[in-house]
Amino acid sequence: MIAYIKQFKMFFIVLLVVSVLIISVIYSILDVEKPLPIYQPNRVDASLVDSTIQYKKKYHKIADFKLINQNGDTITQKTYDNKIYVADFFFTTCQTICPIMTDQMYRIQQDILHDDEVLLLSHSVTPEIDSVAQLKRYAIEKGVNDKKWNLVTGDRKQIYDLARKSYLVVKDDDSEDYGMVHTENFALIDKDKQIRGLYNGISPASVDSLLQDIKRLKREYQ
Repeated sequence: MIAYIKQFKMFFIVLLVVSVLIISVIYSILDVEKPLPIYQPNRVDASLVDSTIQYKKKYHKIADFKLINQNGDTITQKTYDNKIYVADFFFTTCQTICPIMTDQMYRIQQDILHDDEVLLLSHSVTPEIDSVAQLKRYAIEKGVNDKKWNLVTGDRKQIYDLARKSYLVVKDDDSEDYGMVHTENFALIDKDKQIRGLYNGISPASVDSLLQDIKRLKREYQ
């Protein structure tokens, strides 16, 4: 038996090497990076979604919008055409989670500063307070780069509808004037205006995941 094994030693070595190579090839084929999920209203916390679309299972996209940024410029969907972007909701006089969220958005801004594919968009939930002048003061204070990051204000109902019917990140405060209770959520939006991720904007670890997912999403378009 030993002599038999010795006789076919080279054969077994070659067979082993070939087997390892075949297994490696199969593994590399199967180990293809999965695309990020596409978020639908029926799979998001119901408290963040308007009741009229909580049933929706597919084809959800960000609605068209027309808002004004910190420079008085009109910002629309066209501003974000063929762009990946991160969206959130805040207000400039917030003293709780907003400063932390803004710091994390600034961190994202610095990471994507020279990336022409990625932008940021922050919506005020108190548009009656956050005028263009107020947003500009806040932008200067927080180091906002106007070419990468728009802070926007506008019609309260439009912002409310965007928050609860498009981005799915804000709670209703049960008032009659489209009141919003903003959350710490950041939404990652792809070039097709679909939600591809929701993240905790006050958690550095969650924002780390967001930064990695931006890179993953970019690879989907390569």
